[in-house]
Amino acid sequence: MKLLLDMNLPPRWVQFLTASGVKCIHWSDIGAPTAKDSEIMDYAQEHGFIVFTHDLDFGALLASTHAAGPSVIQVRTQNITPEASGSLVLNAIRQFGEELLQGALITIDPYRSRARILPFRPLQDQGKTR
Repeated sequence: MKLLLDMNLPPRWVQFLTASGVKCIHWSDIGAPTAKDSEIMDYAQEHGFIVFTHDLDFGALLASTHAAGPSVIQVRTQNITPEASGSLVLNAIRQFGEELLQGALITIDPYRSRARILPFRPLQDQGKTR
């Protein structure tokens, strides 16, 4: 598992995650700071990364395209530093490791973490069995 950190996260997440055994890279090390979210998603999909972000737009992209990947981890806390949110993120990665490898949107907030498996089904299909 390897993470691609979005521009809205401090680059020091790389050191924190690497020290915890998680392979990762910050987008600023490989792409333009002004890149569109879709470009970051395409790069992640093509190179086998999971996107780690504080931006809701990545989940919206997955929902609007019904894509099966890449997986996205979205942290929804006020303080997005690794010092404040690092243990929440590491716990969620451990808890949802299999889902992340298969395709999921993981949302982390101070009270809980949850996973939605990709691709998202359209609202009219939810509740129906296949």
